[in-house]
Amino acid sequence: MQDLGALDPINASTDRFVATVTSLTDAQVAGDTLVSPWTRGHVITHVARAAESLCRLLTWARTGVETPQYASMDTRAAEIEAGARRPVADLVADVRDTAARFEEAVRALPPTAWHTEVRMRTGELRTPSTLVPTRLRELEIHHADLNAGYGFSDIPADAARWIIDDIVEALARRPKTPSLRLEATDTDLVHALGTGGPTVSGRQADLLAWLSGRSPGTGLIASGADEVPPAPFWI
Repeated sequence: MQDLGALDPINASTDRFVATVTSLTDAQVAGDTLVSPWTRGHVITHVARAAESLCRLLTWARTGVETPQYASMDTRAAEIEAGARRPVADLVADVRDTAARFEEAVRALPPTAWHTEVRMRTGELRTPSTLVPTRLRELEIHHADLNAGYGFSDIPADAARWIIDDIVEALARRPKTPSLRLEATDTDLVHALGTGGPTVSGRQADLLAWLSGRSPGTGLIASGADEVPPAPFWI
């Protein structure tokens, strides 16, 4: 059975992202982000190209014909670079158009396709049920990356919780992930990776900023360690 429930928060997230991009001037598109050396234009272009990449994976799930998420990482980088210096109007149109194509691809999935595994660029296998929500992760984290007035504290709590759960699940599959415990002080979020290791605690938004590699641990405290450790590499 189709699971289209994820589209509502994704569409709301898209609208917020587009609103921020629309508020920028052409000069501000060249501004710094949380993921240097990318500019805002790079991040915005990446968000659009990532939507297209998910459409390719959804085509794979729908047709059964293997369709890589990206032709190559060099191609991915070249596409982002090629679009990074466009004016705001073009960037907004690109995000809107690719978002519409992504939604269309999701709605076009027949019931059987929702159980078909496809391989992401990281090598990770997912069915559309867990692939589609990764669009929410992409939008929300990269919205904060724009460094344009939308921060990790602005990410809806439910979305932030799903993103943290998804990152932790990915880390748990890796044999070299260090032992770690996460505890949010403002929600009931608790995660344990392995046994032992320090406990990192703080607001859920601050945990997400740290866990996604966008913060050194500002606002967090670590028990069982002298300081908040670097976040495990996740993607």
